[in-house]
Amino acid sequence: MKATLENFVARGMSAQKAVDGATGQNVLMVRRKWGANPPAWILALAEECDRTGQTKAAQRLGKSSAVVNQALQNKYTGRMDLLEERVRGEFLRETVACPVLGSMSKRDCIDHQARKYSPTNPMRVKLRRACRTCPNRREP
Repeated sequence: MKATLENFVARGMSAQKAVDGATGQNVLMVRRKWGANPPAWILALAEECDRTGQTKAAQRLGKSSAVVNQALQNKYTGRMDLLEERVRGEFLRETVACPVLGSMSKRDCIDHQARKYSPTNPMRVKLRRACRTCPNRREP
C-alpha cells in the first residue's frame, strides 16, 4: 500500500512539473506577483510574452518592454487602465463601435484618440468632433 501511495505521489509531482514546464516564465511570474487570480488581460499579456518575448509584445502594444515587464510584475505606476485597453484590443481582440469608423479594436481607438489634430485631414476632423462625446473616449 505504501509503495502504491509513493508511486502516486511521484506521478503527481512529475505531472505538476510537466504542467509548470508547459506554463511559461511570464505566466508563472504573473501568478507569483499578482496572486492566485490575476486579471485576464494580464494573463493574456504574459502568454503573449511567453510566445513572442516581452520586446515584441511591447512593440505590438506601442509601449516599451520596461512598461510590459513592470505590468507583469504588478509594479507599473503609469495608467494601468490605458495599458489594459491596449492589451484587450491587441491580444484579446476586443472591439468598440466608433461613430465614424465603425467597428475597431480598442487599441486602434486609443491610438486615434492620441493622434495630433490635423485640420487638413478630413478624417481627423470627423474623429475630433465625434470623439468629444463618444462613450469610448479616454481622458488624457
